[in-house]
Amino acid sequence: MGGHQSASSITDVWLTPPEIIAALGPFDLDPCSPNPRPWPTAKRHISLPDDGLTADWADEEFVWCNPPYGPHTFAWMHRLASHPAGGIGLIFARTETAGFFAEVWDKADAVLFLKGRLYFHLPDGSRAPANSGAPSVLIAYGAEAVRRLDRSGLDGRLVHLTAAGQAGLAA
Repeated sequence: MGGHQSASSITDVWLTPPEIIAALGPFDLDPCSPNPRPWPTAKRHISLPDDGLTADWADEEFVWCNPPYGPHTFAWMHRLASHPAGGIGLIFARTETAGFFAEVWDKADAVLFLKGRLYFHLPDGSRAPANSGAPSVLIAYGAEAVRRLDRSGLDGRLVHLTAAGQAGLAA
């Protein structure tokens, strides 16, 4: 739900392409889900006006997180990194942002740099007319998240960042 496209866009709600959810799911929780939504991204959704960043995430819930893009994206990745059951986040692959991307480099178990630029979807479910404007990356926190990235079949480059990421593939 964030600034995936230009400032002249007609919406600030950008839905995850359903093929990404299908390749990586199922998920127990989406803490930053739009409402209404044309398809579910998880069993449980937290939508505005509720604050998914500060809401309770049950310890056993495996999380999908396509956070609002902007200055608070870091806070969402920090929360996801500390969640006991782990999960997968989708953000721009802006690796040059040392302060922000350090949350990924220092805490993620693996990343999947997606080939090309995604086409997000509009609130009505239709595909956005333009691509996201920047490359995207899927961030895996926890061994289960690494397994899901590995088996997803999504086109891109999977990079393991920790021993836990390597062990996740062996399990």
